[in-house]
Amino acid sequence: MNSLILVLNGREQQKVSYSTRWLEHVQALVQSNTISHVAVVLLGNEQCNNDWIAPHLKRNGGFVDLLFLIYDSPWVNDKDVFQWPLGVATYREFPMIRPNAQLITSNRPYLCNFLGTVYKNSSREALMNVLRQSGLDKECLTTAREKWLSQETADSLRRYQTALAQSELTLCPVGINTECYRIYEACSYGSVPVVEDVLSPGNCAAGPTSPLRLLKAAGAPFIFVNDWRELPAILERERGMSQEQRVDRRRRLLDWYSGFRQQMKNRFTEVIEENFFKTV
Repeated sequence: MNSLILVLNGREQQKVSYSTRWLEHVQALVQSNTISHVAVVLLGNEQCNNDWIAPHLKRNGGFVDLLFLIYDSPWVNDKDVFQWPLGVATYREFPMIRPNAQLITSNRPYLCNFLGTVYKNSSREALMNVLRQSGLDKECLTTAREKWLSQETADSLRRYQTALAQSELTLCPVGINTECYRIYEACSYGSVPVVEDVLSPGNCAAGPTSPLRLLKAAGAPFIFVNDWRELPAILERERGMSQEQRVDRRRRLLDWYSGFRQQMKNRFTEVIEENFFKTV
C-alpha cells in the first residue's frame, strides 16, 4: 500500500505504549519508502495530554501527515490536526440504531434519564440532589452506582437503551471530560442531550466555544446548562410541550445527528484525498 490510516488509543499509559509500538513499526516502513502517507485517528487522553504523539507529527520532524484527534485539543488547526467526534461506546457493544417510526412517534413515559456512576462531590452528585430535592426523580428514570464499570452486562445495556428510548431528555453531566459517549447515544434514540456546558480540568482548549466546540460548530440542537439548578425550569417547560412538539423535536434531532455523521465522513474523505491523492 502507498497510504495508511491508523486508528489508535491514547487514553491511558498502557494504550499509549501499545500505540507507540505501532507507530515505530510504521516509521520503519516510511523510512524504507514502503509507505508514503500516514494519517492517525486518535482516541485522545480525556485531559488532552497527548504529548507522546507530538514527535511523530510531520510538523515536528516526524512522519504522520494528518492527525484526527478526539476532544477539544489546542493542537487542532484544520490543516494537519483535525477534531474528531467521540461517538458511541462500541467497545461496550452499543449498537448502531437506525431511526424508525416507533422511535420518532412513541409516547415516552419519562421526562428525562440518568443512569451512571455518581462520584463523591461531583456535579453528578449535585444533579442527583437537584432531582431528589425537587421531587423530579419520580418523573425521570435514574439509576446511580458508586463505581464505574468498564463493561456493560447484557442486562444493564438493555436497561440503558430502554431508558434512552423512553425519555424525552438525557442528562449528560461532566465526567473526566465534558464530551462523553452518552451524548451521542442519546442522539441515536432521539432523546435530547441536556449537556453540562462546563470545562473539565486538564489541558484541553479553553476558547469561547469550548467545551464541545465541534458539536457547537455543527449546530447541535442540545440543551446546554451551566448549573444543574437550572433543571427544574427546563423540566417544567417539558411538561408544557405537546406530543406533536416532542415528535417534531425528536425528528429534528435524529435528522441533525444523521447529517452530522455524514458531514464528518465527507470531511474526513476530503482531507485524506486532498493530502494523499491529489496530483499537482
